[in-house]
Amino acid sequence: MNPSLYAWLTDGLVRNDWLVLLIVFAVVAQFTILSVTIYLHRCQAHRGVDLHPIVSHPMRFWLWLTTAMVTKDWVSIHRKHHAHCETENDPHSPVVLGINKVVFHGVTLYQDARKDPTINEQYGAGTPTDWLERGIYGRYPSLGPTVLLFAYIALFGVIGVTLWALQMLVIPVAAAGVINGLGHWWGYRNFETDDCATNITPWAVLLGGEELHNNHHAFPSSARFALRRFEFDIGWAVLRGLETVRLAKVRRVAPKLDIRANIALPDSDTLRAVMAHRYQVMRDYFRGVVLPTWRAEAQQAGETLRSLPRRMRRAMKNHGQWLDSDNRERFEQWIAQRPKLATVFEFRQRLRAVYARNSGGSEAMLESLRNWCREAEASGNRALAEFAERLKGYALVPVRA
Repeated sequence: MNPSLYAWLTDGLVRNDWLVLLIVFAVVAQFTILSVTIYLHRCQAHRGVDLHPIVSHPMRFWLWLTTAMVTKDWVSIHRKHHAHCETENDPHSPVVLGINKVVFHGVTLYQDARKDPTINEQYGAGTPTDWLERGIYGRYPSLGPTVLLFAYIALFGVIGVTLWALQMLVIPVAAAGVINGLGHWWGYRNFETDDCATNITPWAVLLGGEELHNNHHAFPSSARFALRRFEFDIGWAVLRGLETVRLAKVRRVAPKLDIRANIALPDSDTLRAVMAHRYQVMRDYFRGVVLPTWRAEAQQAGETLRSLPRRMRRAMKNHGQWLDSDNRERFEQWIAQRPKLATVFEFRQRLRAVYARNSGGSEAMLESLRNWCREAEASGNRALAEFAERLKGYALVPVRA
């Protein structure tokens, strides 16, 4: 073999020692992940941020080059996930399909969803339709990774094939597996959302901030995913940097909650706060009302909280929403045998109904909330009365101009 050809096949056009390859992989992988979370997710899918073309066009090109994903496809499938989360219509719910299916076959689920044209028709509004999307990115999605493969071979020789293959696994593993799978199966929850979304880690660095999945499901349109002091969202840090140099404009962030003192009755500010922070309200209700009542009932009966199976303990947070029919029936029977606990569960369902039934308008909702607070304060349950007193003072922190 020609020595020059052999040298190129083994070394490529640049020095390809392991340190160089590792750095290239890390940089390429991180830029791909950041492009997904900033451009596809926060900008296109949820409109939480507007990006300058200097930012959005390189990200669009990079995603075409490294993932073969079409903007409209990704956005449509993700919006459908939010619209039908944890149901049969959810494209990738581990609750419905099983954790192994979503983690190890997430790409297949994505490709299956792409084949349904009605998803793009129903959920794809507002995505790019320019000549680049029509003529290149959307028309030849596989061309991008093909170009990348030849570029890697030219730069690094034969080992470039391995580097390319690893690069092709980044999004299937990180997004389709870890976020769509583990992000609905394992972790901690700041908010009692109507799904199983979890925060995988408070320090969301490796996956662009997407690890804070429960926070995102609580406030989908928020460009910022870190909502607690101990949390960090690297995607938000990048956005703030882009905003500083006027290459991005944040449109929405999760509103902050304020607790006012000495409010006699819920007012319009209370209602707005309860609507915006309904998942925070449910979390506060569980911790401030359900848990103390449960402990008091258990102590009175000589029981321990650990005596209840783990699955049933989890069901206390969501009224058995994710139990099968047999376990839900046992759970409801267990609740019915404990009158005080049954009362606070009834009040929780009634509170949920206040903001779930909004067809009557804000005045009707406000009157329902006031009635709920009056009855909670007169219930004879100290924890429930204290919660109602606190709830009356809920308000949104004014946004600075």
